[in-house]
Amino acid sequence: MSEIPDTVQLRRGGTSVILHVTHAGLPSVLYWGPDLGVFSDQEAGQFAASQVPFVPGAVLDEPPIVSLLPQQSEGWSGTPGLVGTRNGNVLFPQFATTAVTTQVADSDGGITGVDLSAHDAESQIDVDLHLELSESGLLRVRSLLTNAGADGYALDSLVMALPTPASETSVIDQTGRHLRERDIQTHEFTVGTHLRTLRVGRGHTASSIHGTCEPASGWRSGLVHYVHVAWSGNTQTLAERDTLGFQVLMGGELLVPGEIVLGAGESYESPWLVATWGNGLDEAAGRIHEWLRARPQHPRTPRPVTLNAWEAVYFDHSLPRLLTLVDLAAEIGVERFVLDDGWFGSRRDDRSALGDWVVSADVWPDGLAPLADAVHAAGMQFGLWFEPEMISPDSQAARAHPEWILRPVTHLPIEARHQQVIDLTNPDAYAHVLQQMLTVLADTPIDYIKWDMNRDLYEAVAPWSGLTAYHGQVMATYALMDAVLAAHPKIEIESCAGGGGRVDLAMMERAVRVWGSDCIDPLERQLIEAGTSLLLPPELVGSHVASTVSHTTGRSLNLSLRAVTAMFSHMGIEWDITEATQAERDELRGWVQLHKQLRPLLHTGSVVHSDHPDHGYWVHGVVGSDQSRAIYAITRMATSVQRPTPPLRLPGLSPKFSYRVAELLPDGVDTSVRISGNLQVPWWGRGLTLAGSALAGAGIRFPDLDPERTLLLSITATEIPIR
Repeated sequence: MSEIPDTVQLRRGGTSVILHVTHAGLPSVLYWGPDLGVFSDQEAGQFAASQVPFVPGAVLDEPPIVSLLPQQSEGWSGTPGLVGTRNGNVLFPQFATTAVTTQVADSDGGITGVDLSAHDAESQIDVDLHLELSESGLLRVRSLLTNAGADGYALDSLVMALPTPASETSVIDQTGRHLRERDIQTHEFTVGTHLRTLRVGRGHTASSIHGTCEPASGWRSGLVHYVHVAWSGNTQTLAERDTLGFQVLMGGELLVPGEIVLGAGESYESPWLVATWGNGLDEAAGRIHEWLRARPQHPRTPRPVTLNAWEAVYFDHSLPRLLTLVDLAAEIGVERFVLDDGWFGSRRDDRSALGDWVVSADVWPDGLAPLADAVHAAGMQFGLWFEPEMISPDSQAARAHPEWILRPVTHLPIEARHQQVIDLTNPDAYAHVLQQMLTVLADTPIDYIKWDMNRDLYEAVAPWSGLTAYHGQVMATYALMDAVLAAHPKIEIESCAGGGGRVDLAMMERAVRVWGSDCIDPLERQLIEAGTSLLLPPELVGSHVASTVSHTTGRSLNLSLRAVTAMFSHMGIEWDITEATQAERDELRGWVQLHKQLRPLLHTGSVVHSDHPDHGYWVHGVVGSDQSRAIYAITRMATSVQRPTPPLRLPGLSPKFSYRVAELLPDGVDTSVRISGNLQVPWWGRGLTLAGSALAGAGIRFPDLDPERTLLLSITATEIPIR
């Protein structure tokens, strides 16, 4: 056996991870956060010794540790990292590390990854742990659990643990609902467990991140650490603090008892636990954005401006009406046209036909080709909506195969949107869906799939096997997506789940876009997209120019606010532009053209937000990698106590440069009408030049914007740096 080091230090992208390895018990992460510099072997050992807690009387005779999978055998009294049974008996593992292998990726020979193997003789379980640091300093951790015994091992829970610093005395996570997903919230980190779970396969109320932060942390300051479980199904994350001075973040898949039973030699691979930190939320999120953008499958082509026909036609699929919409979309500059729900089977409303993925002969007697051909002839891509994981009780598929519905023996789960979940773990149901999808894709030239999921998974039991199917349904969904992409590798997939109900990094291994929310009211979208930015960069998030009157809120909002909001993400249109005036279409064309000019910056730069004390204003932007160019949006969300507002800071600019600041508008749009009571061109219409330190540090004053108005600013560095 090769020698096992006592301490392993990983360094990359401004991050250090110090791992302590013991023969008794699993390795533990002693530190994860800002780079500590290079430790010698002696310094590493001394650092490990300095982290051993003092044990007060009447507790334990030996210092406890919190390993990557913390156990009672290590003195940990909190949530166990691994829970499992054999023959109905709960087992308490005491792992012994058997191998440590490090990976070197940096040119200076620094360690950027480590593989650790361990065995527990009590439960006859092997575990392999993998930790890696990306070039951006993002930490990813994964476990592989293997049954080394002769009989079955039932895995009930596996969650991995990472420490956070004691200065972070607040918990940060997200709440929300359909049409208002991923609201960021913080509260005091008291002793005990703060648990967030997702139990029904998707969730608009779920939190995509879970972490700790220093008091009063914001976008630009305050130390913050958070984790994300990269899994498109049930998850659990915990922030846990005990009386011995430990505080940890834990996360993994949420398993139903009996769902994972490993036979002899079988393994369970956990989802990735993705962990980031930063001085402020922008820096923490930026590590994830940078990692995503470095992946080989990250989209490299400009993200096409997309018109989705849903709010224009709903279920009224009239070819002449759609062809008119196609022509107007092309005139405006749209690059992708998507036909939404309603093209298949008996689907004239939301009560039938899911599972019958056959082009409706009644509505489309000549198939979808006439529409697809017209879209392509107009120079646009053609996209089509599917909901492959669902089935309508009123469908040919359900009538022929009622056993394909996920359900307990005695009753159907409660319906949602008049639909149930098709059991993709059933090989026959899976083959049915895949074959019907591939037939549609073979018969019609399709460039893009909007892949929807419009209900939660309640009581997910597979009738064919009698087993709980939450885990298996996710794996089957991944396999279905992979099979479609293997057959049509040029197709792009958008992941939608009733809007933003399934936003995770495992889905982004297959999708190149998520639909951020079914709510496209631009005021609501400010905070929805801010919460989404904690995980995804803007080019992966669909955001559309809404109708004049918002479909979901009933608010009537001006076109500049609607367009500027959509510009910062993967821009699209969700509006019946056949009912727009010619002047509105002309202005919309200008915004689309402006987005095309700006998207090389908007989809590659660093996302920034301002911690402005006046919550009536929302300030966010994108700064180029060399800090020579930036775009900001200043949006008046509501009236404020102070009028006018205090100076607004523009974060992320370099103190080494001066910058030209000016309003950015499409041609023909008059800036003078944008400010209440001010019909003259304000200073930002003429432009000014200031030092980056002044713009980011002192800020600049703006006259009072009307509520529900926005201001788009272009920031360009001058040639002479500030000295």
